[in-house]
Order: sequence, then C-alpha cells, then structure tokens
Amino acid sequence: MSATLGMLLKQLDPSLKIIMLEKQDSVAQESTDGWNNAGTGHAAYCELNYTPVKADGSIDTTKAFNINSAFEVSLQFWSYLVEEGSMPEPDRFINRAPHKSFVWGDKNVAFLKKRYETLKAHHLFADMEYTEDRDTLRQWMPLVMQNRDPSEKVAGTRVPYGTDVDFGGLTRHLVGNLQKQDGFDLKLKHEVKDLYHKANGRWAITAKDLDTGEVKSIDAGFVFLGAGGGALPLLQKSGVPEGYGYGGFPVSGQWLVCRKPEVVEQHHAKVYGKAPLGAPPMSVPHLDTRIINGKKALLFGPFAGFTTKFLKQGSFLDLVKSVRPNNLKPMLCAGMANMDLTRYLISEVMQSHKSRVDALRKFYPDAREEDWELAIAGQRVQIIKKDPKKGGKLEFGTEVIATEDGSLAALLGASPGASTAVQTMINIVEDCFPERMATPEWQEKMKAMVPSYGQSLIEDADLLKSVRARTLSTLKLNP
Repeated sequence: MSATLGMLLKQLDPSLKIIMLEKQDSVAQESTDGWNNAGTGHAAYCELNYTPVKADGSIDTTKAFNINSAFEVSLQFWSYLVEEGSMPEPDRFINRAPHKSFVWGDKNVAFLKKRYETLKAHHLFADMEYTEDRDTLRQWMPLVMQNRDPSEKVAGTRVPYGTDVDFGGLTRHLVGNLQKQDGFDLKLKHEVKDLYHKANGRWAITAKDLDTGEVKSIDAGFVFLGAGGGALPLLQKSGVPEGYGYGGFPVSGQWLVCRKPEVVEQHHAKVYGKAPLGAPPMSVPHLDTRIINGKKALLFGPFAGFTTKFLKQGSFLDLVKSVRPNNLKPMLCAGMANMDLTRYLISEVMQSHKSRVDALRKFYPDAREEDWELAIAGQRVQIIKKDPKKGGKLEFGTEVIATEDGSLAALLGASPGASTAVQTMINIVEDCFPERMATPEWQEKMKAMVPSYGQSLIEDADLLKSVRARTLSTLKLNP
C-alpha cells in the first residue's frame, strides 16, 4: 500500500519530497512478503465468500463486482509502469494462474451453479466456465480429482486468466524505482516513536534509528500509515479523533507447502473451496500455484491461528497495549460476540501435521504427509469498531481512515488488501489532495496511468473489454 501510494504521488508530481520509514532492514518483510500471503490476485473469480447468499436465496454480487473492478485498476497501473520501463518484465512479479472454484455435495454444487449463472450474466465475469463433468474437471485440476469418490457430486468453475502475484517482489520493485528518483528517501531500521499534529496543520514525527539509537524529528504536511498490523498503534499515537473506537483482532496464518517437482508440475491454478462452518472468511481453503522469485511451489491453507502479536515480528504485548478507554467497550463487545471464533482459532493452532494433511486430502485425495511442510504466514489484524446496536463489531475487510483536513490517512484490516491497493490509494489521493486532484495536470496523468479512471468498469462493457485486452497482453496473462 505505502509503495503504491508513493509511486502514484511521484508520478503525479515528481517534485514531491517523500520519506518512507521502515522498521525492518528491508522493505516488504511482513504481510507483503511472498510467503506471508496467498499471492492471489483477488478478482472474485474463485473466492466464494465474496458472493454470499441473500435472505431471499439470490446471490449478492456487490462485493464481487467491486473487487473485480478494483483489481482491473491495479492491472492497468502495473501495465502502465511496465510500458514506461518503471517495472521489470511482468513475470518477475505476476504470472497467469487460472482461478477455479471446486465444491462437492448437492447443496454446494447447487450454490456454485447459481453463483456461476448470476456472475456469468455480467460482462466482468463473461469468460467464466462451469462444469460438473468429471473428465473436464480432471483436465482443469488433476490433483484435485485424483482417486476421488466417483459417487460424490462435484462441480467447478474456471477463469483462465487468473493471477498469482508476488506482492513482495512487486513492492520491492516499486520501492527500488522510487529510490532512483529525486526527493525520495528510504530510511530502513527506523521505528516511529511518536507523531503529533502541530498548530500549523503539519505533522511532527519522531523516529528512532535502530542502528545508532539516534532520535530524529521529521516535519511533514501529509502522513500515511500503511504498516499492516502496525498501523493501528500508529493511528492511536497520532491522537486523531477519527481513530477513536477502533481496535484490532489479530489472526495468524499457516500454510502447507510442497516443493516436490513431480507434484508441483501437475497443478497450475488457484483452486478455492468453501470455508468450514464457523471459520472466518480469511480461512477459505485453497490449493494454489505459487511463483516466488521464479520458483514454483504449491500451497494449501490457510490454517488460521490466534496470537496477540500485531506483526509477525511484533510483540506478544501488542494486543494489550492497543486497548484504550475509547475502544475498550467495542473490543469487549466484539470479543464476547465472537467466542466461537476464538475457540476455532485456538483449535486450529493445536492441529497436528496429520490433521492438516487430512484437511488437504479433501482437496487432493492422494496427498502424502512427507511431501508437505508447514510454513508460517503473516499476521492479519482484523478491524474492531463501534456499533450502535452491539457496542462493537468485528469486520473482515479493508478500511481507510482519513482526517477531516486530509493531512493523515491510515489503512486498517486485511483481505482483499494488496489486490485492490491501486484503487484504495487513488481514493486516498482524491480525499487528501482534492485541490491538486482537480487540476487538469493531475487528471490527465491519472487517466494515462489508469485509462478507466473516472469511469465505471461495472457499467461500461466496452471499456472493460478494451482495458482488459491491454492489461492481459502487457502483463502476459493471456492463456
């Protein structure tokens, strides 16, 4: 998110002076790092939790349409950067991995068919395919169909140009390009200790150099808090009223990973299923192709877990330290309302390797324990906020908070996160730099970077067709 915002602003006005503060010794080591997330270019092609069933039995497409169109914005911006030479060859950070859904059982098959028919009718999802034919499914996902019970009713959908994104590699390329530009300063191993709004409307940031111990003061007209799980504590340090009442619920994740070539080469897709009853939305199981630093592997999960850390390299005191008088009630109310979720997360932590592989076998019946190893994913801090009826509620998603004067913005929450980074950061530019954004120069540049800017890909089928043709070609995602 931070790298995307920095690149957008530098493209809009190369004279801007930007300082990026990073606590670690290199960028993108936390949630953005390749193995700390699923690497799915979230477009709602395969993620069944983005299309819930409404009370009347129909499929709610609102979230699916919004996420799909937002990902198209990301693809446009990345295509622009590749064409301009600001990014390397696309396969260094994005690769084609068809997006597929797979379900079993009469009820789930009926749901998937209704989902397909609803989405297929819209131009965003016009290329989606559906089948219940076992031979076709064996072609689409050979590992998933190996030695599966022939009496079991199964179904799948497919979109051929889904993506696997190395968000860590993408971010490092973005920051590497920013470092070549005048007026950009990356300060590694610098921890923000405090920030406050001065009387003149600017911000004073106090940062400690973790190598030398030197404490530095930075004056800024605009501050963005894009520190993943670390954003909430920074928002609280700022003292802005827009942050009052917000709390965080940390959720850890784990993956099973296979690097055995004879297994890995049999699967090239992101195959998503339905989440177990009582599981959080981020726990939708999926069997994925991953390509990180040019190396291919398979990933299955995520297996959720509970921890009190807000960052993978954080402190077990993070959750306790985040409690404030203004968020105590929302956190307690949300906690009481989600005891089943807490118990589920703890049970996930206590699983054995055998039980995790047993879960994998529902997707890949012939999976062998010795072929898979456990990897720890990144931390996700889900949003807790005030609720007039319940006192507090837990939300799974991404939320942007901006001050009334536009001098500070923060990003809280998790998935779909990085996939929608460009649209999310464009929204921040519009909210926090309204006068500049209204100028012909910024409008023209924004439309050069994102040709669909100011128009709706959800409503304009012809626009989507032209935009998608360009991005699939530029990013080499065509089947």
